Amino acid sequence: MAALKAGDVVVADFPGVTGIKRRPAVVVSTDAYHSHRPDVLLGAITTNLAAAATPMDFALNDWVAAGLHRPSAFRTFLVTLPQAQVLAAIGQLSNADWAAVRDCLRRAIAI
Repeated sequence: MAALKAGDVVVADFPGVTGIKRRPAVVVSTDAYHSHRPDVLLGAITTNLAAAATPMDFALNDWVAAGLHRPSAFRTFLVTLPQAQVLAAIGQLSNADWAAVRDCLRRAIAI
């Protein structure tokens, strides 16, 4: 698989509150992070748009271009996985969607 980049949409076995689920996710870690660590930081992507209703969630506008099959939303539910556990890269967020996801991350994380 090609090197992962921030904003890439990938598929991974994503650990969640109720167990592990194979799902799309967005890479939120940077090239600098990847050059020093063997893992990747991912944020969840869900098709449950009703559940993605907080200021830390964002309904993706360009979900088809990102390689997704159904209307989807980013949720600031973050995990760290070894890069080898990313099963596939399926697309990349549009510039506008990636900017909105970064805004969600800024609202959620004290940086």
